[in-house]
Amino acid sequence: MIVDNEAIIRDLCRRALQGFQLIEACDGMEALALFEKGGADVILTDVMMPNMGGIELLRRVKEIEPTIVVIMMTGFADKEIILEALKADADDFITKPLNLLQLKTTVDKSIVKKALKEEVANLKSLDRFKTNFLSLVSHKFRTPITAISLFLQNLGAGVCDPEDASFRQNVRLIYEESRHLEQLVADLLNFSRVMDTGLGLKLEPCELEKIILSIFTESHEVAGKPGIKVSLEMDELPPLMLDREKIAFAIRQIIDNAYKFSVNEGQVAVTLKEVNGAYRICIEDNGIGMAKEELPKIFEKFYQVDSSRTGQIRGFGLGLYYAKEFVRLHDGNITIESEPGKGTRVVITLPG
Repeated sequence: MIVDNEAIIRDLCRRALQGFQLIEACDGMEALALFEKGGADVILTDVMMPNMGGIELLRRVKEIEPTIVVIMMTGFADKEIILEALKADADDFITKPLNLLQLKTTVDKSIVKKALKEEVANLKSLDRFKTNFLSLVSHKFRTPITAISLFLQNLGAGVCDPEDASFRQNVRLIYEESRHLEQLVADLLNFSRVMDTGLGLKLEPCELEKIILSIFTESHEVAGKPGIKVSLEMDELPPLMLDREKIAFAIRQIIDNAYKFSVNEGQVAVTLKEVNGAYRICIEDNGIGMAKEELPKIFEKFYQVDSSRTGQIRGFGLGLYYAKEFVRLHDGNITIESEPGKGTRVVITLPG
């Protein structure tokens, strides 16, 4: 992005930077508005401009995207201006009158710098993710393991009487905790397999109807609540070019949640239709629902709805995050509506 209030300077920059995709703005206000709409890899900006100067623009874009590379153009050798720009995290400087060869070289270097900054930011983000994830996994496994361990200790010490009714109740609870552990391990393996595929898409012709039916056949959540009635209304639609594993993962998370947050006797309805050229999957339940203030958060990493305030929600809070990411990779979207005590309605839309 070239930002300068003098048209002749913008023209010189444009000539020097042939081969790049260029955006032009005549002041900081216009540049900021353009940046908020579409962004840029590098901003080449004058310091002194009407409405909003280059240093203020530098501060504002760095707040939005810390890895953006900003090169300051100035005809002033004022040390205070340079120091102020450095404090605002300017990446490089070019003096006026412009040397076009220097300008081209500086921009080429800035592209490399941009890639390095993004790589460092991704590594830091990944490191935080690993730390948070390991902490969450430890917490999730600790509760069922502690319950099973205490029961086995009591059993070994002869404290438990096999003829006592409480013994049978404890055995049942331990069985449930072991199933919980089994499901946690299965979830971990599922996340590992899907994340190993990366964020690229392996497209192949897929029939959404068959994918949905296979999920109902294989899901542990569905099998665990046989009292829930299922309503399937799916049109026979032509195959779509999709990444089968990622789309199946996304749909499975929504269906599993419909069961997980329903009582033992309820209803889950799934419809598949073509609407205005797009394929729409609607998954609706009449379960416990969610409060309105929860809805903006549910697609965040590690966030879990805990309406009972027990702190013992199953899972890792990653399913919906990756579901949204995988649908977005297909240029689709997910919308959700919910009301406490009345259930939840989720719509996945994929372009036809």
